[in-house]
Amino acid sequence: MGTIKSFRELDIWKKGIELVKMVYKTTEKFPHHELYGLTSQMRRCAVSIPSNVAEGFRRRHPKEFKQFLNIALGSLAELETQVIITRELVYLKNEEDERRILEFIDHISRMITNLLKKL
Repeated sequence: MGTIKSFRELDIWKKGIELVKMVYKTTEKFPHHELYGLTSQMRRCAVSIPSNVAEGFRRRHPKEFKQFLNIALGSLAELETQVIITRELVYLKNEEDERRILEFIDHISRMITNLLKKL
């Protein structure tokens, strides 16, 4: 992948890690009965985003990297849906948290889409 030697250098991966931290902090405030429901699902989705970027990058083949980037896009869409569900269930009481997460999802989605066009 050009001059980039490690997935850790990718801005998409770095933003994904920031999103994971945001999701973990936000879901800490969810009701305890959601620990194995939405809390767990949202955390898995968030973790899957930088994980797929890293795994795809390590494959060293553009075709496989594209496949993993598309999986990351799917996880972003899934996470966006879950954020909307938590709003509807009034688990996300802080509109600022919701706005920040949705903006990050949108930003990372655009970054991945642009990278896919270049590969």
